[in-house]
Amino acid sequence: MLRYATKRVLLMIPTLLGVAVLIFFMLRVVPGDIVEVKLRGDGGNPTQETIEAERKRLGLDKPIVVQFADWMVGLVTLDLGKSMWTEQPVVEEIGGRLGLSFQVAIMATLIAVLIAIPLGTASALFKDTLVDYFIRIVTIGGMAVPSFWFGMLIIIALLYLFNWLPPITYTPIWVDPIANLSQLIWPALAVGYRYAAVVARMVRSSIIEVMKEDYIRTARAKGVYEKLVVARHAMRNAMLPAITVIGLEFAFLIGGLVVTEQVFNLNGIGRLFVQAVGKSDFTLIQGLVMLIATVFVVTNLVVDLLYAALDPRIRYGGR
Repeated sequence: MLRYATKRVLLMIPTLLGVAVLIFFMLRVVPGDIVEVKLRGDGGNPTQETIEAERKRLGLDKPIVVQFADWMVGLVTLDLGKSMWTEQPVVEEIGGRLGLSFQVAIMATLIAVLIAIPLGTASALFKDTLVDYFIRIVTIGGMAVPSFWFGMLIIIALLYLFNWLPPITYTPIWVDPIANLSQLIWPALAVGYRYAAVVARMVRSSIIEVMKEDYIRTARAKGVYEKLVVARHAMRNAMLPAITVIGLEFAFLIGGLVVTEQVFNLNGIGRLFVQAVGKSDFTLIQGLVMLIATVFVVTNLVVDLLYAALDPRIRYGGR
């Protein structure tokens, strides 16, 4: 297991290096000049000398190779530079939003797993019954309804039924857990419903397929109780595809909830990403892309390790 995990960790390095190279050079070929956007943003009319002086101050007058070398050294030392727009360190800009997005992603994942696995299992075991039809309607509805629209329905329902709205000011959980959860539970529920629908459909399909395997028939022929057949034999293998979906959805939630964050007035990573792109803030965009890429790579590593833990054939075959 240690050898398998070490190989997977080492594979992360070239992946992140490739992302760093791509994002740096791709941003340099995108039309738009951060200096002109910044100086002309409020209707200003700066002279060419002012523009050149600002470019020099931001380090944009250096050769592209020197800028790339500075960027790579900064990655190694965890110094992502300063935002070209706010003049604040990129690490601080991201750090102020990451906690909120990370908490919403964790809460949505817990909600999705607690809902999806029982529903998907019941739908598979009671295939083509009223139970299955009802669960399929619920899950298809979750996949069809956008998270932000479901979030708007939640807000309207809370206002209409209880005359109450979630707090609009973010409070860290270590400051006031009740205020924090009363604000973030609703976006987590809105996102978690769709998340649960996707995972439940995957669990249902996987269990139906696994229940047709020869080792399931063998276990039944040996007189193993049906509950043990499902719990020990079917679920262990059926969860492999579901784990992949859970991991990918979790990584997506870190930076992909732009509209949902707007609905619930949350200043998360997704909203910061939109602001950075709108202002052509190269250094901030680079930092955000590297963050999301790292989240995806680490999540993929965790999924691989869970695969190996659930199925020893993967562990030994990956040597």
